[in-house]
Order: sequence, then C-alpha cells, then structure tokens
Amino acid sequence: MSPAVASFATEAAAPAGLVLAAGRSRARRRTLALLLPVLAAAALLLIVAAGWPRAGYAVAGVALALLGLAGWALWHIWHESAATTARRLNHQHPALEDSAALLLRPTTTDLNLLEQLQQQRIKERLPNLAAAGPLLPVNFRPALGSATVLLLLAALVWWQRPGPAAATAAVGTPVALRFQETPAQPAAAPRIMETRLRVQPPAYTRQAGFTPESGSFRCPAGSRVRWQVRLSRPSKAPPVLELGARKLPLQPVPGDSLAFSREETLSASALYRLRLGGQVSDDYSIEVVADQAPVIRLIQPKAYTLVEFGQPPRVAIEAQLKDDYGLSRARLVATVAQGQGEAVKFTEVVTELSTGLSGQPITATLRPVLNLRALGLSYGDEVYFYLQAWDNRQQLTRSDTYLVQWEDTTVENSTLDASLGVNTAPAYFRSQRQIIIDTEKLLAEQSKLPAATVQERANSIGVDQKLLRMRYGKFLGEETDESIGGATRPDEQDEATKPADPPGMGSVVAEDHTTPEPAAATAKKEEEHHEGDGHDHSAGLPARAGQSAAEARTAELMEPYMHRHDDSETADFLEPAVKAKLQAVLAQMWESELRLRTGRLREALPFEYRALRLLKQVQQQTRAYVKKAGFTPPPMPEATTRLTGDLAGAAAPRRQRQLDAPSQQPALRAALTTLRQLRAPSRPPTGAAAALEQAGPELSKAALQTPGRYLAALRHLREVTAALRAGQQVDKASLLPLERAFTDLLPVPAPAPTARPAPNTQLTRRYFDLLN
Repeated sequence: MSPAVASFATEAAAPAGLVLAAGRSRARRRTLALLLPVLAAAALLLIVAAGWPRAGYAVAGVALALLGLAGWALWHIWHESAATTARRLNHQHPALEDSAALLLRPTTTDLNLLEQLQQQRIKERLPNLAAAGPLLPVNFRPALGSATVLLLLAALVWWQRPGPAAATAAVGTPVALRFQETPAQPAAAPRIMETRLRVQPPAYTRQAGFTPESGSFRCPAGSRVRWQVRLSRPSKAPPVLELGARKLPLQPVPGDSLAFSREETLSASALYRLRLGGQVSDDYSIEVVADQAPVIRLIQPKAYTLVEFGQPPRVAIEAQLKDDYGLSRARLVATVAQGQGEAVKFTEVVTELSTGLSGQPITATLRPVLNLRALGLSYGDEVYFYLQAWDNRQQLTRSDTYLVQWEDTTVENSTLDASLGVNTAPAYFRSQRQIIIDTEKLLAEQSKLPAATVQERANSIGVDQKLLRMRYGKFLGEETDESIGGATRPDEQDEATKPADPPGMGSVVAEDHTTPEPAAATAKKEEEHHEGDGHDHSAGLPARAGQSAAEARTAELMEPYMHRHDDSETADFLEPAVKAKLQAVLAQMWESELRLRTGRLREALPFEYRALRLLKQVQQQTRAYVKKAGFTPPPMPEATTRLTGDLAGAAAPRRQRQLDAPSQQPALRAALTTLRQLRAPSRPPTGAAAALEQAGPELSKAALQTPGRYLAALRHLREVTAALRAGQQVDKASLLPLERAFTDLLPVPAPAPTARPAPNTQLTRRYFDLLN
C-alpha cells in the first residue's frame, strides 16, 4: 500500500471521513493551481513598480485588487461543503453508483439494511480508487499556462525597463528653443543641444501631466514645471534658468553627466530663458491661470418669500453651481428666527448637499427643499438661508442671504399708518386689566357659586365694562350712552316733543333705562349750555326769539361748519390715527359687554384681552416726545426693495484729475529717437545700446502681461542690442516691430484745442475791408 493510500485509510476511519479527506486533497491542489499565476502576476507588478516609479499608485491598486480576488477564491475553495464533495465523487467515479452521500450518514441511525450494505460496499471501493490516483483530480494546465505567460511578460518588462538616466530624461519630447551665441563663444565650448519640458498640474485640477508644444505655454496655478537640458559635452558650470528676476542653476542628473534638470512650482506668470556661458535662449512666457472660486446662481426662490396661509410650508430651492475644475462640497445654511422683539431666538441649521456633487462635476444643479416645519418654524417665524460651495482646492463661495417668512394670521392687522406726529393731549384711561382679572376670578369660582350669583357678578362686571367704554367714548365725542357706537347724530328736534326711546337704546343689551327723562329735565339740560361755555353750538335749531329770518337762514348755512365736541364725526380731541384705534377699542368693549351681561364669561375673555392690547398700543402712540435731531429714514419695504441689489443713489463719487506723465516715458521716447537714428544710413550713435536697454524693463513687463503682442518685440530688442555691442550691422527689419511696440506703450496724448483757420476767400476779404 502506498503512503498516500495509507494516509487516506487512516483519515477515513469513519465513513464521512472518506469524503472529507477527498475534499481536503482537492482543496490543496486547487490552492496550488491558484497561487501559481498569482505569484507570477506579483513578480510582474514588482518589476513595473521598480522600473516606472511614477506608476506606483496604479501598481498598488492592481496589487490590492489581485489580493482581494485571490483571498475570495481561497475562501470558496476551503469552505466547500461535504455534500458538494460527494456529488463530485459520484460524477468522477461511476463505480460509486451515485451512493457517496451514504458515507455522510451514521451507520447506527436511520439506515435500513439495504443502505447499510451499500455504504459498506462504497467504503471498500474508495481506497482502491484512491490508489489509482487522486479521487478528485485538478487540471494544472491553465494555471501553468497563465503563470508562464506572466513570467515571460515580466522578463520582457525587465529587459525593457528604463535605466536611471533614461527614467529622469523621459519628461517629454524635445521642445525647440531658439538660442543666440555671442561671437566670443569658442567653438569647443559646451552648448545646450536639447531641451525638454514637463508640466505636472496640481491635484485639484485632476489633469494629467503634459509636454508643451512650444517654449511658451499655459498651466494652472500651482503646477510643477520641469526643465531638462542635454549638453554637447560635459560642463563645469551648470546651465542657468532665468525665471523672472531669479537666476536658478540647473542640477545634474544622476547617472548622466550631460543632463541637467530643474523643477519649480509656479504661482504667477513669468518670463524665462536658459543661459549657458555665452549661449542664451530667447525669452519665453509662462501664463499661469489662477483657479477661480465656485460660482453660485440661485434661480429660485426670490430674495423675499412670504408663505401665506393655506400654502404648504415648503420652499423649493434651485441653484446652479459652476467651477473651472470641479466642485467637491456644498451645503445649505439656514438661520431660524423665532419670537418677537427682545425675546427672539436664533437657531442655525446646516444641511449637506454634497450628495448631488458625486464625481466632482464642473457644473451642477441642486434642488433642495426648505421644510419649514422640519426646521421648527411656526406662524410668524422667519428663516434666513444661503448656500456655500467648495471646489477641489477648498475655495469657498457663499451666496447672498435669502429670507423666507411664514405669515402669522393671529396678529391683529392694523390699517393705521405709522404716525410720527406729537399728540396734543396726555393719556387718561381706566384699567381694563382689572376687568380681565375679575372675569378670570369669576370663572375660577363659577363651579362653587349658584347660577344667580354668577349671573349677578357677571352683570356687575359688564356694568364696569360699560362705564369704562363710556369713559373712552368721551375722547371720541360720544358723551351720551345713546350716541355711543352710533354712526350719525340723531335728528335734532325739540327734546320736549321727542318720543321716549325704549329701554336699552344705544347699547346691545338692556341697560338700567327705566323711563325717559321728562321734558322739563331736557329743557334744564339745554339751559346748561350757553354762549359763555366756550363751545360753538349748532345753528340748526329753530330761530330764537328776536331772531330774524335772514339770521336764521345764515345760521342754518353755517351749521355744517360749526364745531360740535359731542359729535363723533367732528370731534378732533385726538389725532385721526389714535381716534381710529380707539374706535376699535370701543368695538371690542361692546362685544365684551354683550357677553358679560348674558353670562358668557369665557366668550368675553378674548375680546377683553384684545381691547387691552389695543389700549396699550394707544398708550404708546399718544405719548408726547421730542423728535431727535437728524434724519430718520422710513422703514424699507422688504418685499420690494430689500435684497434687490439696487444701488441707485449709492454709487461712490468719481473724481477725474490730470496726472503727471509716468516716469517710463523718457526712456521710451529716448529709445524711439535711437531707433529713428538707427534706420538712417549713417553710423549708429554712441550709447545706442544703452538707450535701448533702459527701455527693456518696461517692454518686459508688457510682454509678461500680453506675451502674444510684445514677446516678439522683446526678442528683437535683444538682437539689436547684441548686434550694437558686438559692432555688427543691425537688421533693419527688426527695427520696425520694435518701434511699433515702443509707440504702443506710450499713453495717448490728450487732445489740445487748436485755432480754426479762417477761410481765405474773396468774399471774406471784402467783408473785412468793408468793416474797416
């Protein structure tokens, strides 16, 4: 018996152990078949990571994915059930007669005699099948083939991997830069033969590195630019990068004596050139594009939104966000204002909206909904909200603040205008608060008192309410109970002949009017008013004794214009604003008195409280005060003007004045004079190169701002100055674009007034001759 069969027989002492041993043997073979290609792939990834360090992140990602797949496959291999192994045995060996599952069942339990015999037969056949080979063989050919292909690919990558010098030199294709050499440059001196540029944008742009096509290029702010040059022969002095006003020597590349490189991070536009001894390149521009902050545009709602009664307490918000490289985060900040006056309470609620910015898009439209109830608002509360947005560089932009107000239907709507006038009389009132206290006290004791007592006390409170109402009615010209609340004055007639009014006239309930006053009493009241009482009395009464008909007619015509302090329509003791509010107070007292007289105490309380609130408003409105010095602007209507951005009348004054000529003008004008002299066929003047170089800084500044317009002129300036200092002939074709650039830098002269020439005609001369 072979060792494998002996081991199998030892592990398979029990019937179920035969199946489990076969499953473990298959799992070991499948694990080996899986690890072969995995190890080969790991070797390939290690070679790629060693040869191309820039691909380290990609290699790490692939390695993690490979490890995850391998772990998942191993877990499934070693967690295969015994029933699945039995089915595989039945499928692999027909001699088992599809009865391998019987080995998983105990012999002494629910097996009948036939099943026990079949189990014994299968148990005897399995060792013989195991002696012929693995019970469950595994095909190693796919695994070996995959591992072989991966190892061959790894060998090819290892063979083609870049060396140390090549890895640093692979910054892109060469860029053609134009170099100039001084005549004194020896022929054996080292020269720059090749220049390579590589631009790596910052991470917030999510852009891949690129190689510029020319020496002048554009890049985002924060980009790292790498210059790499190759010399014709080794040089002791390294090449120098003149970046703006800085002179930066290039560093030698390890492993390559002819290569030099320099890497800089750019945050502003600049001009650069390369210099090696007497070899100098032309000026090239780098335009750095600054990252713009996100732009937020709210389409809806408006700056002020009023949620009226009956409308759903939801406000839909639609905002458009835009950024040049990508949006990373957005949120809605709402400030809830609850309460009024000094008791107002503010709560800030922040809602994240970053879920709508998946993938960091350049443009996005957000549509959040402002749920007023979820924010804790009630009627009369307000919420101020604004949006915030961040880009990939964590630049923050905030929108304007918008206002949403939930209409309060419980507030007393006043039709009165705010009055700033000073009242002419002090306030004089009885206490309405005591009536409220008495009513609430009676309500608390109502269950303990008889109904008659409750009705009597309620009627007594109603009488107090009536007296207080009549007291306030005096300020409105309603001096009698019968006239209080009336819209017009009663017809003036003889009080002696006037029929008696029934009880309760002038009140909504029957009051203590029993019998009308006699005519004598009425006449006595009339006698109390005489001409010396300080009032103007009506002339609409019948003519007095001794009064003519004309006088009676005149008095009748003047009657509408007479002052009657007992007329509610003409009484002017108070201002119209206060008078209108007092009329509202009397109306509430009427309703309160009605319910108090009829014993409906709970119904009377709301009217009593409303009358008290209006009285306090009248009290504040009738206080005399001295107006402060200065101008107090009226309140601004929120719904029409607030947050509209209207700046009419708010613009800052602009002043224009004549400025002196800038200091660079003399240098530019001297350079223009020199250029005109150089265009002449005569010999160049002395100091021409120095005069042109003095105007060079101004031309460099202009080339930095607009390189497409002045960069070529700057190159011509260097060519002309180099030729003048070397004593060579100046290229006349370079003078014209240089002169045009200097002329553009000069400011436009201010127009000067000139005398208009008189027409020299025969008619004009004859006219002046006749004048003489």
